[in-house]
Parts: sequence; C-alpha cells; structure tokens
Amino acid sequence: MTILVTGCAGFIGSHLTEKLLNEGHRVLGIDNFQTGAMKNMLSFIDNENFVFVKQDIEEPIKVGDALDQIYHLACPAAPVHYQKNPIKTLSTAFIGTKNLLDLAMRKNATILYTSTSEIYGDPLEHPQNEKYWGNVNPIGERSCYDEGKRAAEALSFAYHRQENVAIRVVRIFNTYGPRMAKNDGRVVPNFVLQSLANEPITIYGTGDQTRSFCYVDDMVSGLITMINNDAKFTGPVNLGNPAEITMRSLAETIIRLTNSKSELTCKPLPSDDPHRRKPDISLAQEKLTWQPSIDLEAGLQKTIEYFKSK
Repeated sequence: MTILVTGCAGFIGSHLTEKLLNEGHRVLGIDNFQTGAMKNMLSFIDNENFVFVKQDIEEPIKVGDALDQIYHLACPAAPVHYQKNPIKTLSTAFIGTKNLLDLAMRKNATILYTSTSEIYGDPLEHPQNEKYWGNVNPIGERSCYDEGKRAAEALSFAYHRQENVAIRVVRIFNTYGPRMAKNDGRVVPNFVLQSLANEPITIYGTGDQTRSFCYVDDMVSGLITMINNDAKFTGPVNLGNPAEITMRSLAETIIRLTNSKSELTCKPLPSDDPHRRKPDISLAQEKLTWQPSIDLEAGLQKTIEYFKSK
C-alpha cells in the first residue's frame, strides 16, 4: 500500500513509519520538525520506499500519488510544547486535521486520527472507557491540547457522517520508549535522565498520582491493527497499558533499574494535572483482539539503554 504518515519524525510516528516500511509498504512522511527530529528517521531515511516532505499540516497538503491509508499523528503532545504556543496547538489540531480529512476524502483513503487520553481531562470515572465524556477545563492551561483533540475527534466524525470518509479514531494513553525527546518534560525521560546523572528526581505533589504506561512497540501494533480492522470499526478506542503505577513508585523503579543514587524531591502539582489515569481497554480487546504484551520493567530497560547510548 501507499501510506501517508504525518508526524513521521516524532517519537511514535518514527516507530510507526519504520514498521510500515519493514512490512513492505511505500510511505510518504510529513513533518515540520516542531517537535520531531531528523535523527529519529536515520534508520529509514534512505529507504527507497520512503519519501519525506518537510511541511506544516496547516498548509494545504498536495499528494499526486494514490493513497490507501493516512496515519495522522502530527501535533505536539508534551505540555511543555503544546503550552508554549497554544494558538498554534489549536490550529494544528483543527485546521491541520481538516486538511488531512479533505485529503482522505479526495483520495478515498482510510484515515486514522490519533486522539489522546487527555480528552478525559481529570477524570471523575476510573478507569476511563470510551463512553465517558470527560472532565476538562475548557479554558485552562491544558485546554489548547485537550479541547483541540476533542474538536478534531468531532471533525473526524462529521466528515465520516456527512462525507462518508473512512475514519479510525484512537485515544492514546501514556506511551514511552526509545526516541522520546529528552527535553519534552514527560515523566519517563525526565526520571531516566535524572537517575542516570544521579540527580534528584523531581516528582510533583505527593507523587501518589498515577499513570499507565504503554511501550511504543505495543502502541504501534495497536495503531496498525486499528486501521486495518475488517469490521470497519471507527472507534474511538482506547490504546494503552492498563497497568497503573504511582509517580513515586515509577521513580523508585527507575532508580533501582539504573542503580542510581538519586533521591526524590517534590514540587507543587501543575494546574489541571490529572490525578489518576488508566485506560479501560476492553473495547480494544473485543474489537481488535489487541492488548499490550511488554511489561513496564522490560520496556523501561530498553528505554534506559537508549538514553545511555545517547
């Protein structure tokens, strides 16, 4: 197949692109390097089946070739990035997604939109399933991302209902692994880098807030399974690992795995930071026969080795 991947130089996008190329597909990659990096594409940039275009998805997307599928991953996902330019984040989410949906309609291609667990906000239900509408502050510091993703989901379903565009919508929960940016402020690279340097590990609040971490290979498998599902299941569907862990326990685990001398230090909790986050993946198990297979410690070891090598 000929497949377009937006955000192909990003963390998840680069792993997805590499996997698709290894499966023998022709991949067109788009990225503007707002948060992605050329180094993430080094393993496949010279592949004869890969074509890269540096472009912002807010600009009209012109593809002369026939397209079978579109994976739309382009959007800053870490708070440090999406809060830096909230207007850009919102316009990327809505205008960029509209451009991709228009392209999918013109090419009669199936489009997978990567939404986020952030659409649930600071959830009042636990764990979160797809029927839960969320608890989001619509004007808070995180709203540019949360509401941008919610609007893009609504836009995707509007194109599906009105224009019969074949859509797939996934809600990605915390994902980690090699190629995460060391400066994006997310918890796994922060903890790993601080541990490797024997520096104090920063936790926010009391450290009893929880997250559920999915290794990137499992996430890529879920995305590919979702876009190819024979039932034409549109979603939205949660993809993530339901194994829940507190931030304090995560820090202690990484200290142990790195044989670090780091100690914990506490800072105030950021505004609107979700206290608990855990996906209910029963719908993914039912519709896609998908569930993660890599446990946290095994994935953390791979991630630690990556950062050591850098």
